[in-house]
Amino acid sequence: MAFMSSMDIVGSGLTAQQLRLDVISENITNMNTTRTEGGGAYRRKMVLLQAQEGRDSFRQALAARSLVSNENYGTEGGVRVTKIAEDPSDLKLAYDPTNPDANANGYVEYPNVTLVKEVTDAMSATQAYSAGVTALNTLKTIASRALEIGK
Repeated sequence: MAFMSSMDIVGSGLTAQQLRLDVISENITNMNTTRTEGGGAYRRKMVLLQAQEGRDSFRQALAARSLVSNENYGTEGGVRVTKIAEDPSDLKLAYDPTNPDANANGYVEYPNVTLVKEVTDAMSATQAYSAGVTALNTLKTIASRALEIGK
């Protein structure tokens, strides 16, 4: 049923954005962590998302009726998290020879986490999550109205 697949698509987006917010929270929490279990300073993490292939898109349904061209359009069926990757950018160095994590030259490596970037990413994830909730509420309204027609 197309209605249920629409809910699955929206649900996958909500799940992905919630994971993004969780990773952003972890980054902010560890923005001053100079020592990790793996050694070295904490590295910023990023969530990599990928579109999932679906069965039929609206554009394909229209193309089957020869109303529009289906050229160069995918059949997205939601989103999935491909992996949580570490940001390869350089760590921040600060001169503090009294810090126990300082190297031989007196420099301490701090995480490559920038609060402004994390807050911006959090705002983006929150807006995407909010859009998903709006889409889900719209689907619920459509289903409710469809049930009223059958009365």
